[in-house]
Amino acid sequence: MLKWIVVIMLVVLLTGLIQPGAAARLRLGRLPGDVAFRFRGRAYHFPFTTTVVLSLLAWLIMRSI
Repeated sequence: MLKWIVVIMLVVLLTGLIQPGAAARLRLGRLPGDVAFRFRGRAYHFPFTTTVVLSLLAWLIMRSI
């Protein structure tokens, strides 16, 4: 049980470290279907398409395991 918690924590840590560079290269968050707008001086961002793509990718990885 403890081994799985450590593995999950390492995966979360590595994902957090890799995510900014990978997002810039893969254009995550700026795909067609992602909504971004400014309202009263604040920026709002709703990454609908990115969420669907990442969910499908996670599903495919889990199905292959």
